[in-house]
Amino acid sequence: MMTKKNMINGLLIAFVLMILFVPSAKALLMQGLMQLGLFKPQFNTEKATLSADLSSIKFKDAKGNVVSLADLKGKVVFLNFWATWCPPCLAEMPSVNKLHQQFANDKDVVFLMVDADSNFEKAQAYMDRKKYKMPVFVAAGDIPDVIFKGSLPTTVVLDKMGRISYNEAGAANYASQKFIDFIHQLKALKY
Repeated sequence: MMTKKNMINGLLIAFVLMILFVPSAKALLMQGLMQLGLFKPQFNTEKATLSADLSSIKFKDAKGNVVSLADLKGKVVFLNFWATWCPPCLAEMPSVNKLHQQFANDKDVVFLMVDADSNFEKAQAYMDRKKYKMPVFVAAGDIPDVIFKGSLPTTVVLDKMGRISYNEAGAANYASQKFIDFIHQLKALKY
């Protein structure tokens, strides 16, 4: 017969194994931690934006339409590199969706959700299952290290002049009022 202590130990081991090997379980745990205030985006709104010519970077949607960052000058661009198998990506996705909903009707803010696996079907199926309306893209060429070094998730925000105003790897809660205010500040900058 199992003792109460052995049963508790068995449950604890099962929980740890589930967190280690089930991406959606790990994502759910991270979402809970975000709700507690962990995983806040770290940015300094007073820091000067980094300059680099990013205008030739291109992305493609599932219909084959190509958009370059040059096409988006004059808009604030929220660029997120993610994958369906990445627990931190899945953990931050509800907050990214809330941010997207906040600016869904704002023509001055553009969201590019870039699937790192270039698998439109799988990425769109995830978005549909979660009822997210964010547009899925893949890279249509090389992405320079100044934008994406390979860590998932990576989020980059460009100001209206196409300069990097935010670039962080790792999950974060992008639905925070502080981050929403940051996007509004970028929108207010004169182009």
